[in-house]
Amino acid sequence: MAAINTASDQLNNNTNKKPHKNHKIINIALRTLMSFVGIAILSMGASFLKQANLGLDPFTAMNIGFSNSLHMELGSFQLMVNGVLFLIVLIFDRKQIGIGTVLNMVLVGYEIQWFSDLYGVFIAPGSGIYVVIVDVIAGLALFTLGTSLYMSTSLGASPYDAIAPIISHRLKIKYQLVRNMQDILFMIIAFLAHGAVGILTLGVAFFAGPLINYWNQHFSQRLVYHIDHFSTEPTIKNASSGIAGVGKMGYSMVLHAYQQTSFVEQHLAGYSDEELIELTHNTERAIERSTKLQQSLTTRLNALKQEANKRHIKIPKLDEYDQ
Repeated sequence: MAAINTASDQLNNNTNKKPHKNHKIINIALRTLMSFVGIAILSMGASFLKQANLGLDPFTAMNIGFSNSLHMELGSFQLMVNGVLFLIVLIFDRKQIGIGTVLNMVLVGYEIQWFSDLYGVFIAPGSGIYVVIVDVIAGLALFTLGTSLYMSTSLGASPYDAIAPIISHRLKIKYQLVRNMQDILFMIIAFLAHGAVGILTLGVAFFAGPLINYWNQHFSQRLVYHIDHFSTEPTIKNASSGIAGVGKMGYSMVLHAYQQTSFVEQHLAGYSDEELIELTHNTERAIERSTKLQQSLTTRLNALKQEANKRHIKIPKLDEYDQ
């Protein structure tokens, strides 16, 4: 119990410390880089989905339809639409805007164009059903991973993603209901505009959430933890530790998938002594990473509550907020 109290006191002390200016700049720079990479990955995923010709997310599908009808580049048309949505967000809730907002609204359309052209160089159109299957699997994985990465940086939402929270807050309507209605509306507009609407449009609109949550828990939030840790003490040792940690996360995700499959194929009694020892150590490491992640999230939660107290905002309980 004393150890727990000591750790808690240390965590509170770290939360109350005012971050060094240079450390804050490093943190923002690394988060910006993470957001930039995430946007590139989600654009690559959207390109794979586009090549599968089974539909895209409602917003991109709509933009493709109108850009084709107007004989405009997708990037230019999407930037124009994002500009209009950006003004709406700026008027009603500018707190949603950040570096990530600008990167998303400017880059995504052009990057989808670029990755689609690059795709066409290596893979010929109509290459068969197996290529379509790979396009769908790779597209969904990359699209949701990229979305998770750029959103986890907390550097601002894309203009499209910021609309639902604004409406939900102002009209006191549950966020998920507003978001579903927004996606359905844009899906209808995309269909009328002869955009890239298909079965995957429904899939991305309604079923991408669980995949994004998976990436959040197993990769993106842990990466943010390493960034925050390095920013507090920007040393070569911490940089090496962070890089090693990211590598371990990737390995752990692959290992986790293998273990799940292996567990179905055999009972625990079927493991050798060496395998049992290895699985025990892997589980201990997973618990250790989860503890570090919890500490990081607790620090963030304390900082958010302090900011809310400064603004005299009463934060409702989570179960009350979700109702």
